[in-house]
Amino acid sequence: MKRLVIIMLTLAVTGLHAQQSELATKYANTITEEDLMDQLSILASDALEGRETGERGQRMAAALLSDHFQSLGLEAPVKQGDQMSYYQNVPLISSKIKSAYLKIGKTKYENFNKNVFVGTGATTGEISGEVVFVGNGAAERYESLDVKGKFVLMIGDNNYRSTIKASKVAAANGAKALIAVRTATDEILEQLLISYRGYLEAGRMTVDTGIEESEFLGMYFLAPSLLKEIVGKPYDKLSQIAFSEDNAGFEKIKKGKVSVSIEKEVKTISSENVMGYLEGTDLKDELVVITSHYDHLGRRGDKIFNGADDDGSGTAGVMEMAEAFAMAKADGNGPRRSMLFLAFTGEEKGLLGSEFYADNPVFPLENTVTNLNMDMIGRNDEENYNGKDYVCLVGSDKLSTELHEISEKANATYTNLDLNYVYNDENHPEQIYYRSDHWNFAKNGIPVIFYTTGSHDDYHKETDTVEKIEREVYLKRTRLVFYTAWELVNRDKRPALDQK
Repeated sequence: MKRLVIIMLTLAVTGLHAQQSELATKYANTITEEDLMDQLSILASDALEGRETGERGQRMAAALLSDHFQSLGLEAPVKQGDQMSYYQNVPLISSKIKSAYLKIGKTKYENFNKNVFVGTGATTGEISGEVVFVGNGAAERYESLDVKGKFVLMIGDNNYRSTIKASKVAAANGAKALIAVRTATDEILEQLLISYRGYLEAGRMTVDTGIEESEFLGMYFLAPSLLKEIVGKPYDKLSQIAFSEDNAGFEKIKKGKVSVSIEKEVKTISSENVMGYLEGTDLKDELVVITSHYDHLGRRGDKIFNGADDDGSGTAGVMEMAEAFAMAKADGNGPRRSMLFLAFTGEEKGLLGSEFYADNPVFPLENTVTNLNMDMIGRNDEENYNGKDYVCLVGSDKLSTELHEISEKANATYTNLDLNYVYNDENHPEQIYYRSDHWNFAKNGIPVIFYTTGSHDDYHKETDTVEKIEREVYLKRTRLVFYTAWELVNRDKRPALDQK
């Protein structure tokens, strides 16, 4: 009798799984290539002017998203006075550099030449100060150094996060500003300049926290060939000292002097995260969040940066997934857990929309089960993955091994994409785990999966347009996210966090 009961229970569970699989496939198939491209063609059209944060095109895209969520019957979850809204207002400060330079002796190096570019700094006239070499900028380098009110000079690797970390250490020790050499040759600095120039010229943005811009530490990026002019030693000698295990040799480096000047235009602007809420059934207090960013680079002169792949592709995916899950609920097959479909603003300005949401969550972060984030899922990296049906996953195993296993099983069951984990490597130079909106969930202990396909020749160029989207594999990637979400919202238990 006991054996018969076990067999019957096994058959029941197997039947339930088969039913769930059939339902998942049914609603995944409502996400079609045609529907994705219809949404994307509007998002990445010239009419939306590149969706620059705070500009008219971004607000038009926000209206498109909110109208879509409303048409699906999703709830507006944000309380604004006596009304409920699909918008979460994000207050921002825009700080645009009008002119800047760094002067060594009597030689002035204007901003954006091949030797210097300015990241941040106070809105003042010219200020001068002594330069103290701090090696690689690590905290232990400051033990025997007095840098209060001085410029600190560091040699680091070509890594944005390590430079930001070094700037915080410098600020904590009272430094006036940080001068960073991140490259071994001037040519590499020029390549960095190309990457940063449009971002900096358009204006640096931060979330408006009430802290004056002048309170942030200034950051200046320097060509290695100028090191000898400041502290008397060339790059190769200084780099050996910088990456040694102690401060030996620091006393042999003279203290130079520089002057810097930055003049900026500072203004406050408002932008919006856009979200639609789908309430679950028996596990409705728990939440799965599906995200993308809908902002892009706007326009530069007569050039429009349409951002079809970055991140029109992810945003259209969010829109079509919302429609599929809303359809399932209308048919009586709604998710057990609640879902939030969330499109962020300000990602291109430094993950600002997701930072604001994490600091001001509409739903408690402790109830947020997982974040699935899509950013650039419509193209292939032709150099590395030509002809492959693949997607790169980042973060799936960082906080929850169980989430990683759920993801792998969903792919094996439904989509059979080549899952690539090259960017998941902690030592990968692009550090992508920290560079899209999922990071603001992950840093709060929420398991994430970031879906991307890596870079391509049209990244952050006006040539990132709709006709270059690779439709078939784009559809497969979107459906993989849907299938993974379906499992997460309907399973009995949320993915367990790994024990530290």
